[in-house]
Amino acid sequence: MMDTTRALKKYKKIAVIGFSPKPYRDSNRIAVYMKNAGYIVYGVNPGHGGEIIDGIECFGKISDIKDNIEIVNIFRNPSALPELIDEIIELPYKPDVIWTQLGVVNKAAKDKAVQNGFEYIEDKCIYVEHKLYM
Repeated sequence: MMDTTRALKKYKKIAVIGFSPKPYRDSNRIAVYMKNAGYIVYGVNPGHGGEIIDGIECFGKISDIKDNIEIVNIFRNPSALPELIDEIIELPYKPDVIWTQLGVVNKAAKDKAVQNGFEYIEDKCIYVEHKLYM
């Protein structure tokens, strides 16, 4: 398992799955924070593909992003994780880390991701980890 500090130091391209256009939502606030901290951040939200929200380019699905994402940060219901892991596995490149936010826990999805060679950080807030350790 990859340590959060090492991931945040090594990787700079983040896709935020479940990115909200609403500035009061955690997924929006944290994505904007990470962008302002020097990371390249892409939003993923099926209803907002093609938009730029708070300076973050949005895509309908992760496979629409042409850049090689290094960290996939997930703000979704845990029940959506198995399908998301399948979509990530099918990408033409392999993201380095799958990172689920607080409360986003699904053992089957985690096991499948790890079995497919992904580093997996689970149930941790990327914002909190960045504020504490960077």
